[in-house]
Amino acid sequence: MPKEFIKRLTPDSEKLRTHKHLRIFGKLLHDPGLWHINRRSVAMAFAIGLFWAMIPMPFQMVAAAASAIVLRVNLPISVALVWLTNPLTMPPIFYATYRIGAFLLGTPPVANSAEFSLEYLEHSLSIIWAPLLLGSIVTGLVLGALGYVALRLLWRQNTLKRWQTRCALRKRRAQPLKRHS
Repeated sequence: MPKEFIKRLTPDSEKLRTHKHLRIFGKLLHDPGLWHINRRSVAMAFAIGLFWAMIPMPFQMVAAAASAIVLRVNLPISVALVWLTNPLTMPPIFYATYRIGAFLLGTPPVANSAEFSLEYLEHSLSIIWAPLLLGSIVTGLVLGALGYVALRLLWRQNTLKRWQTRCALRKRRAQPLKRHS
């Protein structure tokens, strides 16, 4: 993955340092390892962001930031990815994780997609919490692992492609020019 592309998509470090929910980390946000863009840091941040995006809890950004700080991976990417679950995407994503959890627990689902909304979640959380939490954790782990592996592979493929291009260019430059007689 080109570093310039990732840098354009990630939030500014100063914005994150002064974010009202992330200020609790204080000086920990000044660690340069949290802002590096390399294959390991970005792939792990991707996994963290995907995992926390699937967990139905308030302040997912704080959990993603804490995980990024502990593991010393790219903070902006891990925080930005939790926004995959936003007010528009939460109902279908959490309904899917609920269904996965119900399947894994072997219990029949008590909710259908037509009634699965934020209001429904508030009123029936005592009934659906176990399948929702299990499905969310399993989905988060699977998506995080898939995101990690996919990003590492894409980054490696891009690096190899750039390396081959440089080698071909070097080879062309090393060949003597042919003269026409």
